[in-house]
Amino acid sequence: MIKVLIIEDDPMVAELNRYYLEQVGGFQLVAIARSGSEALEFLSRQEVDLILLDIFMPGINGLEFLAELRKAENEADVIIVSASTDSNSIKKALQYGAVDYLIKPFEYERFCEALTAYKRRQILIQNKAKLSQKDLDKQIFHKEEKISPEKRDDWLPKGINPSTLKLVWDHVQETKGANFTTEEMAQKVGISRVSMSKYIAFLCEEGVLNTEVSYGSVGRPVNYHRLNPLKAKDFLKGIL
Repeated sequence: MIKVLIIEDDPMVAELNRYYLEQVGGFQLVAIARSGSEALEFLSRQEVDLILLDIFMPGINGLEFLAELRKAENEADVIIVSASTDSNSIKKALQYGAVDYLIKPFEYERFCEALTAYKRRQILIQNKAKLSQKDLDKQIFHKEEKISPEKRDDWLPKGINPSTLKLVWDHVQETKGANFTTEEMAQKVGISRVSMSKYIAFLCEEGVLNTEVSYGSVGRPVNYHRLNPLKAKDFLKGIL
């Protein structure tokens, strides 16, 4: 499990980040810090693999925290989660080694994309003593590779069946942009909710589904998905 520290002074945003993190899988939240100072004190006692870091915080801000983190030779990876959009802040974050930058407000699929890409990179680095140019281009620098028809099935993530994917995709298109839950789509397609979750996560990662979280008066938040028409038109042409 990848150990994660969330640094966020807004309790509602921190809770949303925590909830999103739980949906991705493979990550363990070890703590939520409300300030940079609190985070530094925590990191003096415990190591983490990944930090989800806000920039605008009371006391030392996120960039100042990053500077202190590197000064202490702490090698934890950092994903910025901030409303800051000025180029100087983004440049400094990258210079301090941020591996991704999410601009608030963001949707679940972008969060999922960032965490999934990070997880894949960690697995790659941990499992290989040496990396090829192909490994670097695909997993680290995210350069797209043209997939030949005979290799497309191998390109799909484990657990994603081409025929089932097309069936799911056909039903998703039938929604015509209306919101739906994972359970609703599982019932329409005729597969389990657990299996459908894999296909929904894949479609979110590919950017053809958008996800919003709805907070009801009682119970856990519910994820509602909908078709992203801007990316949906030629989706299957590059895969099947």
